[in-house]
Amino acid sequence: MSSFRQRCLDRAPLIGTFSAIPHPVAIEVVAMAGVDFLCIDWEHSQISRERIEDLIRAADVHRVPAIVRVPGHAPESIAAVLDAGAAGVLVPRVSTAAQAQAAVMATRYPPIGERGVGPGRAAAYGYRIPDYLAKANAQLVLAIQVETAEGLANIGEIAAVEGVDVIFIGPGDLSVSIDALGPEGKEKLDGAIRTITQTALAAGRCVGIFRPSTSDIATWFASGISFYLLASDTMFLGAAMAENAVAARNLCNGQR
Repeated sequence: MSSFRQRCLDRAPLIGTFSAIPHPVAIEVVAMAGVDFLCIDWEHSQISRERIEDLIRAADVHRVPAIVRVPGHAPESIAAVLDAGAAGVLVPRVSTAAQAQAAVMATRYPPIGERGVGPGRAAAYGYRIPDYLAKANAQLVLAIQVETAEGLANIGEIAAVEGVDVIFIGPGDLSVSIDALGPEGKEKLDGAIRTITQTALAAGRCVGIFRPSTSDIATWFASGISFYLLASDTMFLGAAMAENAVAARNLCNGQR
């Protein structure tokens, strides 16, 4: 899994999903489905800090990198998931270069950042701290989420911050922030996504995006976006169950 960050930096196509179900079985099912990585959603799901380590461990069993979307910008939250063995973090609502720089400082050890050394799972509970320190800065992925009008306005300065690996676009919150909701706002939202993408690529960053389905992946991949989070485990569960329930009901009705 040490190549995950390099694949991000190389802009290889990477397909993942949000993991919102707080149980290791759900993580294992997703991992065995063939995703390149998964993102445990600590921001918008009912997942406790204590549970995160178990979920990361379940992904590790299948050698699938697990990053964590932390609840906010607090360095303590970032340290907690990295100490638990996460392959990286996704920091939400980054709207300024100062916030992006703070995420770098919290994610990287000195001399690049200010992350504190702890005897967590990532460092074999203290038994392999030197080994972990030697590789962490080079292997951990830092993705920051741009999803506000302010972030859009500041994207040039944000993308220039060294230490950021992935500029991740959150279309849902972005559409609300720039008043581009619904079909009538699609052109405006797409234009904002393209602006973020082009600016981030010009700065040498990998660009990611959330998509609820695969319907427009080819279009966005052609624009340079290579890092995708498709829906979530709960969304896929609901969609598959609904589709099969309708199919079964239709088959039954057809026999009447």
